[in-house]
Amino acid sequence: MPVTIKDIAKKAGVSHTTVSRALNGNRSIPEKTTLTICELAKEMGYLPSAAARGLKTNKSHAIGVIVSRIDNPYFGEILQGIEEILQKTGYSLFVASSHLEFDSEKNIVQAFAEHRVDGVIICSVTFGSKHAEFLKKYGMPIVVINNQSPEDYQCSIANDDVDGARNVTRHLITLGHTEIAFLGNASADRINEDRLLGFRAEIQRASLQVNEKFIVNCPASEIEDGVHGMQALLKSEPRPTAVFCFNDLMAIGALSVLNTNKIAVPEEISIAGFDNIPYSAYTCPPLTTFDQPKRMIGAEAAQMLLGIIDNPDSSNTTVPVTHMMRGHLLIRGSTNEVQKRSF
Repeated sequence: MPVTIKDIAKKAGVSHTTVSRALNGNRSIPEKTTLTICELAKEMGYLPSAAARGLKTNKSHAIGVIVSRIDNPYFGEILQGIEEILQKTGYSLFVASSHLEFDSEKNIVQAFAEHRVDGVIICSVTFGSKHAEFLKKYGMPIVVINNQSPEDYQCSIANDDVDGARNVTRHLITLGHTEIAFLGNASADRINEDRLLGFRAEIQRASLQVNEKFIVNCPASEIEDGVHGMQALLKSEPRPTAVFCFNDLMAIGALSVLNTNKIAVPEEISIAGFDNIPYSAYTCPPLTTFDQPKRMIGAEAAQMLLGIIDNPDSSNTTVPVTHMMRGHLLIRGSTNEVQKRSF
């Protein structure tokens, strides 16, 4: 059985009211008594009830985080950034995976509301205007990360996807590639459009033409989507000399198809990803990618949310606040200068 305040009171020879006040730092209790009771509570293994504390303070000291998929390493680094900030403040972290299903997302939000979390960070890109209306009725502070509809939320933080895509595309063009394909993600409208916008802008800046047959938007952004997208591109005549993938998971899928078909990377086709998940440094060859500052984004989102919780009036402005962050290109072995090919 867990140790209670009454157990401590019995051993200390005082009333349970005195113990409660001492543990809560009430100045009406002599300092010596408070120190004795706190030391005794520690020795006995007493743990204060978060629920009871929440009733008194009207705060649960818990933050809810919604991700698209818990097994995606991209979200793992964002969560690390969030956790690093929350550890310093005494907040707990509840994490739930939506799997991009609307009903599941509604249930998660309702569960967070029932547990009285003090705020929510949304990393699932599909949370749009319908979700925003649903969330408003609960009155929870919200910060969204890389959301496809940031204008529907008061506070958001995002990677500059246009800039990132331009960096990747510029690198491929600098290597002499003119036939460059883009494997996109149709389920992330805004992010996909921004990365495609950067891709097109950099090609046009170099006075090249975008081959529309080389723009392939896949249903999602998992490894299997990269597999299917790369298989489709290999049917093109001529084939692209380089492929820019929406994210590293898709790039890993594309690499597996090329390896299976004995098409050398980067000698015959260069591959570039986006995000710099940990796996990208250990593919064969290691993946050139854009390093999105995931931990910094997570940390910034946590700080932004805590700021709203501590100052509720700060979220009542009419203009949405968006913090934009930029990463940098990581050049590895999966990209190289364009070579003459036998096909």
